[in-house]
This record gives sequence, structure tokens and C-alpha cells, in this order.
Amino acid sequence: MKIITTHKGSDFDALASLVAATLLYPGAKPVLPTSINANLKAFLSIHKDLFDLYSPNDITLAHVKTLVVVDTHSWDRLEGMDSLKARKDLEIIIWDHHSEGDIETDRKTIRETGATVTLLVKEIEKKRKLITPIQATLFLMGLYEDTGNLTFPSTLSEDAHAAGFLLDRKADLNILTTFLRQAYGKKQKDILFEMIQKAERKEVSGFSISISKMEIYGRIQNLAMVLQMYREIVNVDAAFGIFRDVERNKCMIIGRSNIDEINVGLLMRSIGGGGHPGAGSALLKAANPDAIEDILIELISGNQHSSVLLVDIMSYPVVTVNEDTKVEEVAMILRDMGCTGMPVVDDEDHIVGVVSRRDFKKVRKSNHMLSPIKAFMSRNVISIPHDKSAMEAARLMIKHDVGRLPVMKEDKIIGIITRSDAMTYFYDLLPD
Repeated sequence: MKIITTHKGSDFDALASLVAATLLYPGAKPVLPTSINANLKAFLSIHKDLFDLYSPNDITLAHVKTLVVVDTHSWDRLEGMDSLKARKDLEIIIWDHHSEGDIETDRKTIRETGATVTLLVKEIEKKRKLITPIQATLFLMGLYEDTGNLTFPSTLSEDAHAAGFLLDRKADLNILTTFLRQAYGKKQKDILFEMIQKAERKEVSGFSISISKMEIYGRIQNLAMVLQMYREIVNVDAAFGIFRDVERNKCMIIGRSNIDEINVGLLMRSIGGGGHPGAGSALLKAANPDAIEDILIELISGNQHSSVLLVDIMSYPVVTVNEDTKVEEVAMILRDMGCTGMPVVDDEDHIVGVVSRRDFKKVRKSNHMLSPIKAFMSRNVISIPHDKSAMEAARLMIKHDVGRLPVMKEDKIIGIITRSDAMTYFYDLLPD
């Protein structure tokens, strides 16, 4: 079985890319996540019967031989596909316009165009595939949504070419306007009005920005649309909304930029989210809005290192063990020091590995305790240069699931930063 799927919280670009991929992979089943945005839900309530869509629960994953992923290439953004991650016999094909992702395959088309559907439409045109007017309309909706009607800085000439191609195929602008006009009700109007009343402009590195902090209660749809309207009304280069959901104790950060110099997607990735150069978002638990604002200003100003350097928060001097030290001796050192791991070095003090408590799970026989620690240590050493930021250290720990990072200067260990060190620094930003 061949299936095509996309990310949770699907938008028009996700659905458009899903349907476009069915033209390129005949016989493949399009699997739409159950989590979709409000605009898409309204569109599908009328048009769902026109597309032969499946839900993740309709698919027997054991029968899947080929997985086509569109508009993402991150495993954690796929719904109900966890068991496929470990499959070695699975063919994976990717179409995406996001640069970040962890799904590995040789068969991938990844370019930072304005929309993923642009890439697929280009291939459809190349292969002379026939498309219906409703398909052309859907594809144009996905393209327009992700490019802000071709106005976002991330828009490329090939996005405009794809739009022209779809209009030639009878894409209906009336349908597009109806469903892309996002719902703007009393809640959204009240939030926008309060944001404008409290609006403040700042000059950061020569750019005009505005950061609005709001408390909201419960789920409110289309905050991205509110933020876009806010940026246009306040007339700044970039605007950010920090919406703290009081009931759920979470902060939704949404950004919109109208200039190339402020890459919102990159900024959002720095705090655990993502997006495109002109638009992005992040969701943080138990976050302090004031701390988030400070981080955003630092990032926009280009001060990626922050006023606090790694040398200020790392632990030193570093206790290391030689690679020939016996396992039982290392276990005693860890117990006496009350730590969970340490770097392993060779005779010239070059780091060759890291040992942690989880490595001792490999010790199964009593005579293993007399073996050198190099037989059980982890050789995949994730380290960080001394001139990097605390934020980068935290991201490395999360990405590689490690609890400590050796801090390096001129190929020597000068310190070590642990999860506790990072959490102490980010206590205002990250959850306890």
C-alpha cells in the first residue's frame, strides 16, 4: 500500500499538497490528519466528497510499503504514523518547503519556496497531468494562504508562475476569496482592539517592531489573522503577539514580518517553533511573557549569544576519566560525586566519549566491571563551542536527548553545561 500524508493542524497548503501528490502517485491513499485548522474545516464541510480522503485510523500501517510526506518532514508532526518510524523496509518520499525536519530519505524535494504546493504544481506541469477546476482552486488556495496572496517576502517567482498556471486551469477566485477570508468574530475583534490600544513601537537594530502581550481564556481561532491585521494597522516591519492562555498555562507566540531582514521562521525555531521568513509561531508551556519578549528582542537585534555566556553558567573545572579507567572505578566516581555522567578523555586529554548512567545498563556480567570504560562509553560526543549561546546549548540537548554538553575551546574541554545549568538560566522561559 502507498499512502500520502501531511502535518497535524493541516492548513490549505497541506491539503492542496496532499491532493496534488495523488496526481503524481496514482493509487496512493491521501491520509488527512484529524487535526485541521478552522478555514480548512469550513472548506471540507462542503467539498469533502470531492476528494477521496482517509483518516489515520482507516489505514493498516503494517500494509504500508511507501510513505509520501508533504508540507513537512518531521516525524512528530505526523498523526498516527509512529510505528512507521522504525521500519527499515519503508520507502519514503518527501515534498516540503520547510528546511527543518528529521525524516531521512534520498527521495526528497525540499526547497524554501513560498508554498509546498508550488513544488508539486511544477512537477504536475512538467508531467502534463490534467487537473480539474476544483483541484486548481484548491492548489491556488494553498499557495495564496502560505504566501499571503503572493505578498510575503518568502514568495518566489516560481510561486507566481504556479499561480498563473492554476488560473489558466480555471482556478475560481470567488471560492478562494470565500474560504481564505478568515473568520473575524467578536472575540477576534475585541483582542485586536485591545492590542491596538496598548500598541507600542520599538526600534531594534534599525527595524520597527511591535510586541503585544495578551491574556486569553480558552482556544481562540485565527489569532494569526489578528496578528497580521495588527502589524498592518500599527505599520511596523515586524509584529509579534504573545498570547498567554491562562486556563492551559501556555503561551502562543505568533510573528509576522514584512521584510527579509527579520526572518520570523528562524526566530521561532530558536524558541522551539517554526515557520517561514514572513510568518511563524511557537507554543511554550508555563512561559513568562516578559522573558519571551526579552528573548525576541535579543534575537532580532542579532545578539544570539545573550548577555549571559556559556562560561557564566557552565560547570568547571571538569572532572574527566581516562578511557582506560575500569568500569567499577568510574561507577565509584559517579556515585561519590553525585553526578549522572562525565566526559572520557585519552592520554592527551582529548575527549573521546561520554559516559552516563544509562551506559551502565550495557554492563551485564560481573567481569565487565573490570573492563575499560571505553568499551561501554558513548562515542557520539555532542559538544558545543564556548562562544555559543545558552539557547543553542538547550536546543542541542533537546535535539540529541543528552543531559550534558562539553564546552570546547581550541579542542580542549573548558567546562560542561548540564540540563540543570540550562534550566537555571531559562527558568523564566522553560517549564519546571
